[in-house]
Amino acid sequence: MNINKRLSQNAEIEFSDIVEMAEESEDKLRIYLIDESFIDVWFSRKMEGRYAYHWERGHIDGKIYRHDNIPHKRWEYVATFPKHFHNGHENEVGESFISDEPAEAIKEVLEFVRKSINLSRES
Repeated sequence: MNINKRLSQNAEIEFSDIVEMAEESEDKLRIYLIDESFIDVWFSRKMEGRYAYHWERGHIDGKIYRHDNIPHKRWEYVATFPKHFHNGHENEVGESFISDEPAEAIKEVLEFVRKSINLSRES
């Protein structure tokens, strides 16, 4: 089973309270969430180990959240470089401690999303 299929199943089963559906394409996985936002999961086909987990909320509140390990020189100051986390905005970047194992990483991302969605419901 390919990685996107496995992550898709994990998301739909373990996080059914926040995941509406997941769609796999050749180069990424898109997870649609109950608040009308989505997560794109991308793994490089050319450079093994490169990834991005991107939660897009721009159309809701203007925010994005992304863990990735693309070695952009501007983020070299981050202690976990090349791993880094875009926290709400493209230029708000800090350390990323997300797992290097995709099945664990998607769980960590979806836990973060679950907490965020539940907090916004309580407000």
